[in-house]
Amino acid sequence: MTTEASPQALRESLHRAGYIADEALATTLWLAGSLQRPLLVEGDAGVGKTALAQALARAEGRRLVRLQCFEGLDLSQAAYEWNYGRQLLSIRRAETGQGGGPGTVDDTALFSREFLLQRPLLEAILSDEPCVLLIDEIDRADEAFEAFLLEVLADWQITVPELGTLRARHVPRAVLTSNGTRELSDALRRRCLYHWLDYPTLAREIAIVRATLPQAEGALVEQAVAFVQRLRREDLGKTPGVAESLDFVRALHQLGHQRLPDEPAALAHVLACLLKTREDRFQFGPERLLQVLEGRKAGGDGVAVKHATPLP
Repeated sequence: MTTEASPQALRESLHRAGYIADEALATTLWLAGSLQRPLLVEGDAGVGKTALAQALARAEGRRLVRLQCFEGLDLSQAAYEWNYGRQLLSIRRAETGQGGGPGTVDDTALFSREFLLQRPLLEAILSDEPCVLLIDEIDRADEAFEAFLLEVLADWQITVPELGTLRARHVPRAVLTSNGTRELSDALRRRCLYHWLDYPTLAREIAIVRATLPQAEGALVEQAVAFVQRLRREDLGKTPGVAESLDFVRALHQLGHQRLPDEPAALAHVLACLLKTREDRFQFGPERLLQVLEGRKAGGDGVAVKHATPLP
């Protein structure tokens, strides 16, 4: 397990872990670790927020603990709950005299750590080694859960009434992600460093795809990514993210293409990798698709991609 000595060193480690971060992101992420503060990363779906935390865990050799948020998430799913089945079994064993004479089990024994089920937040706090805690899509959780989370992020502790306050053995590297489906509280934002993660530039996205799919032809990667970048400027219900770009290039490569096909018919079925709603799919008929394709021929994409090196 390592903690990088500088933002540039962290950026290079992320690159080796398969994540191409720009200088601003690497610096913010490094400061979050140096200051032992959570990092809140906001951005559209598919820009690489979750992948950032996963790459950070690989880069620093830490275990990743992930809490996937959703509406209705509560304490028993996020932090801890008691193993009622084992508690009941223990009571019955005592009553029938198994393991000794008949007797009772006092509350102290029943509500000990032996019967405590650790969920992601408590698991990260009680981890024997520093870990990366990913709190994914915090905007999907309710405000009540967000209020509970404040204690965790402020003091890295969780209070279990039956046991007292359990404090972190090692402060986790915490990354919170949000797609902006609701506004987060000012109190939560104050506890975090912040970074807005936008869709990558053409050069950076080409570098991402090259690093992930080195087997794909260079011309195919450059032309396909440029096509996706133009597609994002269209009026779409769901804008394709980096994951869709990777699927698009991977599909074209597996179909034997060394360059982006010039004919709309050759792309029709592969658009399933990019267009994920009925409305988006049907608005891109052959004529509309040809307009986007012709942008590659007239847009001078080759000039831009010459500078698409993985890292400066």
